[in-house]
Amino acid sequence: MICAISGEVPDEPVVSKKSGLLFERRLIERYIEDHGKCPVTKEELTMDDIVAVKTNKVVKPRPLQAASIPGLLGLFQNEWDALMLSNHALEQQLHTARQELSHALYQHDAACRVIARLKKERDEARTLLAQAERQIPASIAGAAPAAVVSNGKRAMEDEIGPDGKKIRPGINPVMIDELTECNTMLSAQRKKRQVPPTLAPIDALERYTQISSHPLHKTNKPGILSMDIHPSKDIVATGGIDSNAVLFDRPSGQILCTLTGHSKKITTLKFVPRDELFVTGSADKTVRIWQESENGNYNCIHTLKDHTAEVEAVTVHATQKYFVTASKDNSWCFYDISTGSCLTQVGETSGQEGYTSASFHPDGLILGTGTTDAVVKIWDVKTQANVATFEGHVGPVTAMSFSENGYFLATAAHDGVKLWDLRKLRNFRTFSPYDSDTPTNAVEFDFSGNYLAVGGSDIRVYQVANVKVEWNLIKTLPDLSGTGKVTSVKFGTDAKYIAVGSMDRNLRIFGLPGDDQMEESNTAAE
Repeated sequence: MICAISGEVPDEPVVSKKSGLLFERRLIERYIEDHGKCPVTKEELTMDDIVAVKTNKVVKPRPLQAASIPGLLGLFQNEWDALMLSNHALEQQLHTARQELSHALYQHDAACRVIARLKKERDEARTLLAQAERQIPASIAGAAPAAVVSNGKRAMEDEIGPDGKKIRPGINPVMIDELTECNTMLSAQRKKRQVPPTLAPIDALERYTQISSHPLHKTNKPGILSMDIHPSKDIVATGGIDSNAVLFDRPSGQILCTLTGHSKKITTLKFVPRDELFVTGSADKTVRIWQESENGNYNCIHTLKDHTAEVEAVTVHATQKYFVTASKDNSWCFYDISTGSCLTQVGETSGQEGYTSASFHPDGLILGTGTTDAVVKIWDVKTQANVATFEGHVGPVTAMSFSENGYFLATAAHDGVKLWDLRKLRNFRTFSPYDSDTPTNAVEFDFSGNYLAVGGSDIRVYQVANVKVEWNLIKTLPDLSGTGKVTSVKFGTDAKYIAVGSMDRNLRIFGLPGDDQMEESNTAAE
């Protein structure tokens, strides 16, 4: 009684009428439903051809191993061994799966990092490409007029004299008349000028504290070396070791644009509000003039390469038509800002001594320069003659600032700040706020001429008096950068705030607590 399909004793046997073969009922029924044939003879077969076989229920005999206790123990032992082997195989498979999963997750994480880095590099490349596309048309447009004027200033600049120097066109009589007229007008206005009522009072400055800090420059090359504030727009410009100049809108706290193009650190920069120009000088020996475009970005319209060493200072004349650059090559250049042409270059470029700072007198006919060997020189702009020399500093003259009263000049060097009376050409006061190992890097009169800020390992604000009366220390602001080296200090409009740059990447704003919230609310309301 064996099933022709399974080869086992059937539980419910049936017989085929046609072939006489024995099957398990459930198996033959399923086969007939699927194929309609006999699984052995392949003849046509239906369920009508199947006859059930009646049999008695037979109890299957117990296997020999289960007939005794030792046999049962052997069965159990075999079952246990098989179970342990199966468990061991499962554990090995689990360990392998965990390793594969860990490796896949690691590869996924590494792939995500690579994708993120590639996206960042792609975005930076797109930004540089967009900046280059903006600069190329401007540079072509700036170069076109220079090529046209074949017998003009550009042509004269390229001519070499018998002594091997470039022949400069010089400051012509029309320009001298313009400078003299500007000087006369500003001098007359200065005598009538009064302290503005909106100027921050002394008790306000005494309560100044840091109200904001803004990371503007790269972390891998921190350090702000120069700073300027737009006189009407409240925009702060900073030049850094990362070779970028950043224009920052103080009221909104937003970066307006980042100017790239210099190959080394930017040592000096100045706004020229007329025609919305911007001038930068760099350690790469070049000076760049930038023009604001309609979309708010600045495009480089001139790159000036008249110096043979680091450009340390840029100062703009009161007419805003001319500016002067001073370099460590021991020369200073007088430029026409509209054409970018060097009208005259003063100094011997072969000398060991070099210029480290420069500033125009507010009236525009006097130029002050500071040198690497601690000398301050005063120049007559019309004749380019050295009319006065101030000595007494120790170390390079790092910064200088003329007061708007037209009488005082403040200069900073390693030994501190010296105040000079331009009427009597003498030093009438010296501040030595720091120890001998800490140089003074910044000095700045505010526009009203009432306050003087000094920067070194901290920031100190003095009340301006006269030659005989002591100048009082109003406030000492800490250098919160942790570098102990303040490089630039600028007063905001009406001395309502003080902008500070140090050897970290942050621009810091000091003012009255709460002023920043008021400005933000005003900006939002507007």
